[in-house]
Amino acid sequence: MSLFRKSLASLGMGAARVDTVIQQDVLIPGDTLLVDVQVHGGKVEQQVDNIELALCCHYKEEVSASQGESQNRVETVNQTCVLAAWTLPYAFTVQPDEVRHFEASLALPFNTPITVGESKVWLDTRLDIALAIDPRDQDRLTVRPDPLLDGVFTALELAGLRIRQVECEAAKGFALPFVQEFEFVPVSGPYHGRWRELEIVAYRDAESLKLWFEVDRHQHGLSGMLSGLLGRGELHRYCELPASLHPQQAGEQVLAFLDSYT
Repeated sequence: MSLFRKSLASLGMGAARVDTVIQQDVLIPGDTLLVDVQVHGGKVEQQVDNIELALCCHYKEEVSASQGESQNRVETVNQTCVLAAWTLPYAFTVQPDEVRHFEASLALPFNTPITVGESKVWLDTRLDIALAIDPRDQDRLTVRPDPLLDGVFTALELAGLRIRQVECEAAKGFALPFVQEFEFVPVSGPYHGRWRELEIVAYRDAESLKLWFEVDRHQHGLSGMLSGLLGRGELHRYCELPASLHPQQAGEQVLAFLDSYT
């Protein structure tokens, strides 16, 4: 019976399982992510070589059409990016029905996407068990803007702009293979009737918040103008805000910057 149970466990039946508990309800980029990794023993004793965690998100990328189709056609596919990965080198044996706890503090990267619109971020946890299907757990995270970016968004909202769409799109020339793009539309205020839409790319690090802008003042729409510029590495209309700046000042500077060229 013991050998049979071990065979079932190697196929994932009656095997150990993992459950990661996120300690915070809301996070901002740069925060420390506190987790409690709970390993639950199955029906048999199992050796766990280590615990692996990965912070992941999706981004969109345009790729050439599949072989046999028109080579001029492109399609948009979802790619997975591992923003950060950690290994907890805890080799241990988990007994049947035993529960083991492993606490960890993980640094959330500065360019973790804000989870709004289609942008999603999750923590993937895996137990490394030899000769068996590795137990996994996925936990969605709620990520909100850091104070500086929040100050910019607040100023735009007070000026009558509303977020219409948020996406992570493939881009070259950055530490990650993508950037997060925020699309705003004016519904009231000084830009209503003056702009059709505003697209912003935000890139954060420990020293500053970097912003790129495109404004559409016509009726035909941007049609992915900013995405095209990103793909060609030709971003213009660039503004950099020091991390020490007060959030309200950040918003005021961005509005003044936008007014200066529109």
